Amino acid sequence: MQPQWQGTFISEALPAAAGDPAAYFRREFDVAEPPRRAILRLTALGIVVAHLNGVRVGEDVLSPGWTSYRHQLDVLSYDVTDLIVPGRNALGAVVGEGWASGNLTWLNQRCNYSDRPALFAELELSYADRTEVVATDDRWRVSTGGVRDNGIYAGETFDARLEPDGWALTGFDDEQWSTASAYAWELGTLREPVAPPIRRQEELAPVEIRSTTDGRHIVDFGQVLSGWVRLSVTGPAGTTVTLRHAELLTPTGELERETNRTAEATDRYVLRGAGRETWEPQFTFHGFRYVEVDGWPGDLVADDLRAVVVHSEMTRTGWFATSSDLVTKLHDNTVWSMRGNFVGVPTDCPQRDERLGWTGDLNAFAPTGTFLYDVRGVLDSWLRDLSAEQAETGNVPWFVPDVLSNVCTPTALWSDVAVNLPWQLYQEYGDPEILRRAYASMTAFVRQVEALLDDRDLWSSGFQFGDWLDPNAPAKDPSASTTDRYLIAQAYFCRTTAQMASAAELLGKHGDAEQFGALRDRVRGAFRHEYVAPSGRLVCESVTAYALAISLGLLDPEQRSRAGERLALLVEQAGYTIQTGFAGTPLVTDALSSTGHLTAAYRLLLQEQCPSFLYPITQGATTIWERWDAVQPDGTLNSTGMTSLNHYALGAVADWLHRVVGGLQRLEPGWRRFRVAPEPGGGLTWARTAHETVHGRVGCSWSIEDGRMRLDVQVPSGTRADVVLPADPEARVVEVGPGEHCWQYDLAPVLSTAGTSTFESSLREVYNDATAWPRVSAVLEEYFPGASVETALGLFGDSPMSTLVDFMPERATDLERDVRAALAPEASA
Repeated sequence: MQPQWQGTFISEALPAAAGDPAAYFRREFDVAEPPRRAILRLTALGIVVAHLNGVRVGEDVLSPGWTSYRHQLDVLSYDVTDLIVPGRNALGAVVGEGWASGNLTWLNQRCNYSDRPALFAELELSYADRTEVVATDDRWRVSTGGVRDNGIYAGETFDARLEPDGWALTGFDDEQWSTASAYAWELGTLREPVAPPIRRQEELAPVEIRSTTDGRHIVDFGQVLSGWVRLSVTGPAGTTVTLRHAELLTPTGELERETNRTAEATDRYVLRGAGRETWEPQFTFHGFRYVEVDGWPGDLVADDLRAVVVHSEMTRTGWFATSSDLVTKLHDNTVWSMRGNFVGVPTDCPQRDERLGWTGDLNAFAPTGTFLYDVRGVLDSWLRDLSAEQAETGNVPWFVPDVLSNVCTPTALWSDVAVNLPWQLYQEYGDPEILRRAYASMTAFVRQVEALLDDRDLWSSGFQFGDWLDPNAPAKDPSASTTDRYLIAQAYFCRTTAQMASAAELLGKHGDAEQFGALRDRVRGAFRHEYVAPSGRLVCESVTAYALAISLGLLDPEQRSRAGERLALLVEQAGYTIQTGFAGTPLVTDALSSTGHLTAAYRLLLQEQCPSFLYPITQGATTIWERWDAVQPDGTLNSTGMTSLNHYALGAVADWLHRVVGGLQRLEPGWRRFRVAPEPGGGLTWARTAHETVHGRVGCSWSIEDGRMRLDVQVPSGTRADVVLPADPEARVVEVGPGEHCWQYDLAPVLSTAGTSTFESSLREVYNDATAWPRVSAVLEEYFPGASVETALGLFGDSPMSTLVDFMPERATDLERDVRAALAPEASA
């Protein structure tokens, strides 16, 4: 039932302009006796920080967060019983512009929801015989204080000299303050929060402080993060300390601020001059690793600064580590990117003039995100916003909240988040209510696209993002991928219709299920007729095209096998570098391993040459980059205008790490039944994976030592697991129930092809030998400098290594000797 609100929104009398200070509100009231209970209900158009009798209320930050304000605005509730005193009390709040009236998007549009910050509050005092309410109305006073400029992109300026002493305490003289004005806002938008609050999560100390010749300091916190810096400083009144934030340094050691684009990302603190002063911003946040400190009085030491990590309150539920430090770091970077982009809204990036809830990023990342954290609250709230905006315009926005109110035509992988995300959440948590709440939105999208199909049941028209950020696409046109964008659209719509048919059947909507099932069959048949030859080859021979056709179940068994061979060949011909963008990257390793090309999948995973999963790590990345080549080998930024260093979408490969390397695969919704089937390879000697499900923790740990395998499995109460013992000579598959289980056994004679090549092996076999190829390639580079491996594979890939001597008769003996030495078993010791 909707509450009967007694308050109204209040604001300053005039609209706010860029650079205006935050609004300070206050009101005093009398309490005759201590109430049994006191609840403060609070929200704002902007970001609000409340105080009661001088004490800050609540531990959350950036409240009330960002929702589709015109449809739903969160009202936070705080139990403040212990802060109420008999007699006179004072309630105050500071409201900054936040997402409501501040600059948003690359267009830097202001006043997207309101033309000024506004406050809404109700303090409910419950007594044995009555309830009293102190609400926002014309008895409140308003002025300004120490919080001056403030903006999500710009940063915050705080002048401690201007902060009114005791403004949130009783007895403060507010005679010079103005009477707050009523601000018109639909109270029907107010709701109890669905998402968890945003809070401070941890603090990082500087790992390095470097002083410049002109008195500035460059501070490295060692990790790209979302949040801000808290400082403690002593100095003369009026001294201004300026903090500029960036993700990267230039090769000369200065801040590289290009990734911020037009976001100033600068905080300023003006000292009061009264001993040691501690301050942190409250009305902004930044994506950064490095901070330039200018104007610091005296020596700057590590204890003076802390980076405060900020994101939505979420419980960690997924862990992974392996014997490769680089792969473990890839997973760690994925976790940090998710943390940095779950600040209320699941955003694309946290540092530049964007920070929007892009649907495609989240859709690609959903299986990974639901494994790593309990995201039910954050994403339930976000889906409600999506549904509300979709119902208003008829389209699923490309980002939610849709602050630009664009005409967002349906697009694959972006708009179909309306179906795929509820389906992923249902699979993870096993709660059909997730599907029931989203069902109207899901069906509206599918029926909208159905109406757009041509007379061959193909989604063949309209704008598509395609395989966004395919590394082969032009830098200025990331949607111009090598894969036909309508092939991608059709493939993803095949997945969407299949999910829709299953969801309808699950919810007992059998008529819908029959209709969506028929649609699924039609679009799948249309895909195969248009894009697939009977042999299994695709008309668009790209890595992404094959990954989609294989992983989304669009081929029959024989075609699938042939497609797997073609995919493995394409990946090989690309030198095991990444050839995929948003559409293909989440699926390519799975498409390889599931068609019997595990070695190729590991070669793709372990490649360090750009573009690759591990190249950014070799360049010092601590999060996932927007582009594979965002930073060049010389440390310079790849200037494309889109080079965020904290962009989680391409970290979607972590889903494959969890399932195939780590071995944990969900078989039934909510993990009632799961499969443990790790597939060791790539020279990895151990991996550990754990996931906290709704039933408890599932875990898999495997290790190889001296030719023996050890596998440990954890199965929680109420579940069962099918365990496939990796590289077991007897190929055992065991069903187990709750408890801790362990197997130890000698490995099958050949775990993988690694290290098995000889001088009579073909060039292709040696190339695909992850152990031998790095040594052999070094020899070949010496004898054939500058030669193209891809060309050699195309011409001589099936010829034995021994034929190489025919191309260098004058050095044949030396070449054969060095290649044989590189292939010798002892060379890998």
